[in-house]
Amino acid sequence: MLTITVIGLGQMGGNMALTLKAAGFTVTGSDVFEPARSRLAEQGLAVVTPEALPASDVYLLSLPTSAHVREVIEHSPGLLKLAPKGSVIVDTSTSDPVVSRELAEKVIAAGLQWLDAPVSGGPKGAASGKLGMLLGGDTATIERVNPMLEAMSAKRTHVGGPGCGHVVKLANNYLCAAHLLTTAEAVAMATKAGVDPAACLAGINSGSGRSAVSEVNFPEWVLSERFDSGFTTGLMRKDLRLARDAAEQLNIPLGLLNAVVDAWHANANQPTDSDDFNHIATPILARATQTEEK
Repeated sequence: MLTITVIGLGQMGGNMALTLKAAGFTVTGSDVFEPARSRLAEQGLAVVTPEALPASDVYLLSLPTSAHVREVIEHSPGLLKLAPKGSVIVDTSTSDPVVSRELAEKVIAAGLQWLDAPVSGGPKGAASGKLGMLLGGDTATIERVNPMLEAMSAKRTHVGGPGCGHVVKLANNYLCAAHLLTTAEAVAMATKAGVDPAACLAGINSGSGRSAVSEVNFPEWVLSERFDSGFTTGLMRKDLRLARDAAEQLNIPLGLLNAVVDAWHANANQPTDSDDFNHIATPILARATQTEEK
């Protein structure tokens, strides 16, 4: 049975750690923030400070940005020197593919193994072991950690070598961000024309215009006004900037991508970075109930 250290005990990392512990793995959690460590310790997880990481078969990272991933790998605590030879570094963060490939080279050169494995499904998926995972790495590494991946996820897709998982994750999040805008505009148009929003979505979901946003996000978080998906607007904005940067580095002109990035950054207060990302639909839907000025 693999021994696993989870670094980053936020909503995603903490729930992944508890899920793996419940599946029978020996799991240790670590976070730079003491409240995060205390919260997970209260739920029965063994926790340590970053300076006291144990030797493990797998170091599972769940961190906000590529800069944090680099810090953990290269500097503090410095997995390149700290991790035992042959151990696997698995980055579940949504990271910059360029940075991921650079770090993967250093990890492999240090005698370690690398797998980028960005996830979808939110805290609920992490808690239930029903995440979706996009895997970037070699087949042998995936086979080695497959018992862990199976315990964490309902679906795993190997999309290529190091960095490829993060490329596809950015592509996925770009589409999700675009679908939230277009679906909100379509529902607002129908509502303004006298169609009930739920009926509009039912019609869309019976046709070719449907998406996971129209089938899941809108009924579960937007129309219900729950807005508790666990993924923030700030994180989506960060991912969109990464997608735009990747396109620019590849010299690919993507006018629609730029328009989507601009739309998500048009008003920093509506929604705010701390708001649930589905709130991007709120001001668009509000237009359907606004009275026209005479």
